[in-house]
Amino acid sequence: MSYAIIGFGEIGRALARAFARQGIEVSVATTRDPARFASDVAAIGPEVIPATLADAVRADIIFLAVRFQSHPDVAKALPTWQGKIIVDVTNAYGVPPEELGGQPSAKVVAQAFGGGRVVKGFNHLAAAALAQDPAVHGGRRVVFLSSDDNDATTEIAALAEHLGFAPVRLGGLSEGGLLVHGQGDRWGQLIFQDLVRFDR
Repeated sequence: MSYAIIGFGEIGRALARAFARQGIEVSVATTRDPARFASDVAAIGPEVIPATLADAVRADIIFLAVRFQSHPDVAKALPTWQGKIIVDVTNAYGVPPEELGGQPSAKVVAQAFGGGRVVKGFNHLAAAALAQDPAVHGGRRVVFLSSDDNDATTEIAALAEHLGFAPVRLGGLSEGGLLVHGQGDRWGQLIFQDLVRFDR
């Protein structure tokens, strides 16, 4: 299984650190030449590989960590996303509800990435919390996952476990997805809730 992160802002860097902590190789891409951010990538660890967008989208699992408004540009990188899982880490806070057509933002993303299986996840934590070691006082930091594809959710839940997090499934994009979805001047009820699960 191959992994990529599209976007290298605060959230993209936090995700890259999560992969590096576990020694899992991950490509990182933006719309810029990889040489322009290679030194910042190298500072995180050797597991994080700067890549072009064209190379990064070849990965099996792709974390979409760009501004919500930029997701259509990324979607154009492939004619079809069939067979790929896209983890939607975007937030649509500030986007007028009418631009979303009354849908959760992840549904809009899913429509743009035709053929792909979209899982909303890893987006409810602030970048500073996401960047920290998810092991907290004997527990594990929670990440929420929502998708209309149960198999994709299972795969991302397993990856989240491998990265050290405690995945919590919230159901479909129109159900749980609304709890971790921002639009206009409103945040979903679970946004910024930094929770820790203690396994018995």
